[in-house]
Amino acid sequence: MSDDAHIIERLKAGDEKAFEALIDRHYAAMIRLAETFVSDESSAEELVQETWRVVIDKLDTFEGRSKLKTWIFGILANLARQRRRSDQREKPWSTIMEEPIEESAGHMTERFDAEGRWQAPPRALQLDPEDEAMKTQFLEHVQAAMDELPARQRAAVMLRDVQGLSSEETCEILDVSKANQRVLLHRGRAKIRETLEDAAVVPGEVRS
Repeated sequence: MSDDAHIIERLKAGDEKAFEALIDRHYAAMIRLAETFVSDESSAEELVQETWRVVIDKLDTFEGRSKLKTWIFGILANLARQRRRSDQREKPWSTIMEEPIEESAGHMTERFDAEGRWQAPPRALQLDPEDEAMKTQFLEHVQAAMDELPARQRAAVMLRDVQGLSSEETCEILDVSKANQRVLLHRGRAKIRETLEDAAVVPGEVRS
């Protein structure tokens, strides 16, 4: 029996410890994802709480076609899209343009390979692994760069690079095509890289 199947079995049996463990495993990541959709921490927490209520209500409908984590994150993203549409603060996600990477990203194709990985890491990634102060500064720069990204790009980068989800899982969660996911990811990574390179005057050095 797979890990997901075992967890689902325990959840359906009313095992509260299994539910608590599931929340502990995904809560922080869900807050981060929610924050790409809503404007404040309180709203993000409300969105995550609503997601868990839906997860419990719809648990019997989970068929295992995707990973449990992907299913949960997909519920969160769907609730967030519904809230955005009701608030009329942004256009629906369906209005994202289908833009080819070569035309929309320009120099990005020189920086990333066909799978979206960096051809060469930014200079900031060459920090001395023993220098805790510089590592802390580096992570602060990464977080600041993430926070500056548009919501869709931030969500794509967070799901792929922070959570380690596949392209297919990210497309499912964000309800976008593979082409759109690739554009969002490339643009987000390129902006983060530029921020890191600006922060690193020379290899191993990070500006405060």
